[in-house]
Amino acid sequence: MTGPGWLNRSVSRLAGEKKESKMPVAAVDDAQHAPKKIVNSAPADGLPVGRSTRERLNATLRKKEEALSPRVLRRTLLELQAIVDPRVSEVEGGRRAMGVAGWYAKAAPNERRDMWLLMSEQFVADAQKTKLAQEQFAAAVGTPDEAAAEVRYRRATVSPRRRLLQRFSAFPEGIRFLVDLRADMLPHLKADKRLQALDVEMEYMFSTWFDVGFLDLRRISWDSPASLIEKLIKYEAVHDIKSWSDVKNRLDSDRRCYGFFHPRLPDDPLIFVEVALIDKMAGSITPLLDESADAADLNKATTAIFYSISNTQGGLRGVSFGDSLIKRVVETLKDEFPKLKVFATLSPIPGFRSWLNKNAGAMLDKLDDKARSALGRAVGFEPPSAGHFLSAADDALALPEKSPVRLMLLRCAAQYLGHVSDDARPADAVARFHLGNGARVERLNWAGDPSGKGLKQSYGLMVNYLYDLKRLDKHRALLAQGKIPVSGEIEDLYI
Repeated sequence: MTGPGWLNRSVSRLAGEKKESKMPVAAVDDAQHAPKKIVNSAPADGLPVGRSTRERLNATLRKKEEALSPRVLRRTLLELQAIVDPRVSEVEGGRRAMGVAGWYAKAAPNERRDMWLLMSEQFVADAQKTKLAQEQFAAAVGTPDEAAAEVRYRRATVSPRRRLLQRFSAFPEGIRFLVDLRADMLPHLKADKRLQALDVEMEYMFSTWFDVGFLDLRRISWDSPASLIEKLIKYEAVHDIKSWSDVKNRLDSDRRCYGFFHPRLPDDPLIFVEVALIDKMAGSITPLLDESADAADLNKATTAIFYSISNTQGGLRGVSFGDSLIKRVVETLKDEFPKLKVFATLSPIPGFRSWLNKNAGAMLDKLDDKARSALGRAVGFEPPSAGHFLSAADDALALPEKSPVRLMLLRCAAQYLGHVSDDARPADAVARFHLGNGARVERLNWAGDPSGKGLKQSYGLMVNYLYDLKRLDKHRALLAQGKIPVSGEIEDLYI
């Protein structure tokens, strides 16, 4: 089969998979354990929490809602304990872990849940040793024995669960198994708090194993292996890749795509970013995705636009490498193209429309009489209600440039990005990411994304976040003080 024919078939197949399982971040591989991958099971929200594993291990009969019988639960626990047996080597521990992983790959969703519970509840630090070590450390503070007492306390608080995870990581596909296991478990955390100990331990271990110092930055191009290009199609989370010409356009001469790779997951980018090299700050995604457009002249490129960033592994939630990815990509681009001066994003505003639906009335209350009267005349009702305004905003793309409704939408978006916070952080998820990296809110773009998705998220609005390389630390300091860094253009829109 020809290259285009193969890729068109792959695009169609992968696009179909994405329609069946939409996620705000690209989906985790839906397969089984090594060499296959794990199939995600349905959330456990409907299942009763029931007895603890301690109660079940001491029981004779299982209750109706329990997957594994007490006898099988005890046997499973013994197999997990055998993995961390201090008398066996790392190699033997890894071999035993691989055997348990093989069982897990074939287990039903509720049986997997029982294994998570065993790992979470049965591999805890010794409470008495921890208490004693804590008391000794407290008594030693300020004395010559303080450092030694602290070491003993730290060691006492390390759970056998951490050793268990280390042994699972020892066999060749172990890291992949654990990442997929956590992705499998995450949807169940809200319903069953008993799993939190395992989740937190895994996040801690992953933060160490996937430290950016261990990751490789690699460019993904049209010359990359076909299997890697398939991963771009599958994991693209911001602007779906729809065809062979679409993916080829994103890897053209005036584009760059970079991903972080881990040595134990060499064929999977953990996160990747798509960049357009152009001569000015982009205000619309449409020309960037135009497959018929000619490639830009790289000799005239002064601006790098990051227009899509996608995480690929749901099991690595909470492990951050986006900040480092952008920094590394900026350094790489500056080396290749010294004329580049502006580094900015063209980003969606995914939370704006839902926020405005709840807060339109409060925004209208902020208007002065003149602005409220102009808006009322535009929507045909004076004074305008939240319902009148939102109804008129539904046809956003048809609004003329000087429409008071259009101006009000822009002002509300500026307010949302520049002032609205959630637990002292920017409310919008994309804003949190870029502002946390040191960017500032630079410019709002009307009809930046006229697609159905763009209209549903933000009435078609998009935003540029500017990465001013000389002011990244200053912007982070402002954010730490609760002040969102914005441009003068955004400030002028505030209500």
